[in-house]
Amino acid sequence: MKHDWAAAQALLILACVAVPVAGCALENEAPRRAESVVLLHGLSRTDRAMRPLAQYLTEAGFDVHNLRYASTEKSPEGLVEDLSEQVAACCDDASALHFVGHSLGGILIRAYLAEQPPANTGRVVLIAPPNQGSELVDVLGDSALFRWALGPTGQQLGTEPESLPNRLPPPAVDVGVIAGTGTVSPLASAMIPGEDDGKVAVARTKLEGMKDYLLVPNSHTFIMRSKKVGAQVVHFLRTGRFVHAP
Repeated sequence: MKHDWAAAQALLILACVAVPVAGCALENEAPRRAESVVLLHGLSRTDRAMRPLAQYLTEAGFDVHNLRYASTEKSPEGLVEDLSEQVAACCDDASALHFVGHSLGGILIRAYLAEQPPANTGRVVLIAPPNQGSELVDVLGDSALFRWALGPTGQQLGTEPESLPNRLPPPAVDVGVIAGTGTVSPLASAMIPGEDDGKVAVARTKLEGMKDYLLVPNSHTFIMRSKKVGAQVVHFLRTGRFVHAP
């Protein structure tokens, strides 16, 4: 019996070495690191806005880092520096590091990846991003009150060629863009040509070289809270594609 038990253990070890399968981890084998996702909220928001999406991604098995940053207080350079420090502190050892940003958060992700993309960078999802700027900033940017509300970075989100989003290169990774077609701001929508989400024209959410693109019937303000959007984010992070209705 002892010989039979020893033989069975030896066969199990050999099987694990030859064909690693679930439940076959060896005693001294290091556990697999989870894939991490960094979430970044939009202008004048906090991490609270991204909590529903953070919960959805956590339940899907990702190690989620829902970051907060002072969106209206610093220049783009200052915000990217803060983001860099937070990412270095949380995610250096992730097996893959994905990024998901809403609105300005997506633009800051682009700025960060343009400077120093981590070696373990995975995929990126940009939700309602002003990838080519927003006409709202063009129209209201001369207002002192509006400029104060936007802060130094928000003021650079116009559509001119030298605006922050228009001077950034596309990330050199798989990027998926989700844009909304609903609005809760009819007055703002009246200032934006074509279809929009109440803050950004649909046409201006598009990004050169993006891997996939999806339209959903949500407004800019609440798009990141949608469970359907959460499901699409998970699918893209796992496959590099969204699910498109037939």
